[in-house]
This record gives sequence, C-alpha cells and structure tokens, in this order.
Amino acid sequence: MGEAFEPRYGEAWTPSQCLGMLALPGAWLTLARVDERVAGFALARAVLDESELLLLATCPTLRRRGIGGVLLRSVIADARIRGATMMHLEVRANNDAVALYQGEGFRKIGERRDYYRGNDGKLFDAHTFSKMLD
Repeated sequence: MGEAFEPRYGEAWTPSQCLGMLALPGAWLTLARVDERVAGFALARAVLDESELLLLATCPTLRRRGIGGVLLRSVIADARIRGATMMHLEVRANNDAVALYQGEGFRKIGERRDYYRGNDGKLFDAHTFSKMLD
C-alpha cells in the first residue's frame, strides 16, 4: 500500500513504523478489501476516552469509490466501542482527504505552520481536526 502515498510529499509511513504503532496498547488496524485485494487501511489508537486516527490510506486506482469513507466510519465505530468520546486527526493542509473528514463532521481546531516537508524541501501546513463521538 506504499503507492497510496504521493512520493512528492514524503508522507509514507514505513511498514516498521506501522508495526511499531500496532504494538502500543489501544492501537488497531482496519483493512478495506475489494475483490480480495487490500484497497485501503486505517491505523488508529484509543487512550481512555480519546482516540486518534493516525493514518488512512487508499489505493490510488480505487479512490473516489467511497473506500476512505467506509474506513473512516469503521474506525469511528471501533473507537466508540473502545469507549472514546472524541477523535482527533492531523492532515496536510492541501490533502484531498480534508473534504472527507469535514464531511464526516470533523472540525478544524488547529494548525501547525510548515509542519510537513516534501521530498523537494517544500513545507506544508498541518491541520488538526476533532470530532465528538457521542
């Protein structure tokens, strides 16, 4: 699923980073499949009554088919089951996924200027979002 991350932004998590997160208490991975093929995944964690969407990725050839929305709603449902009443996430400001998050009720609560560095050295802002899960 490394192809789910645009190389110019340098955002791809390595498999070892994902595995390292999964080893932490409260972390989980949700997979989406289309015709027995992994079409996307979401990595999240919950601590006490708060949760965080760490990573959501879909296969580029399967985008705009609702897979990201299904993954996001599944992660939200899982977070509720785990007792979370709030979910947080962070995303690059010009990422197309911002519209998905806002459409699912996430509200921008903060900004980190020049937080992400692309492979060409260009800097991008990070936006933080939250959603009440009640």
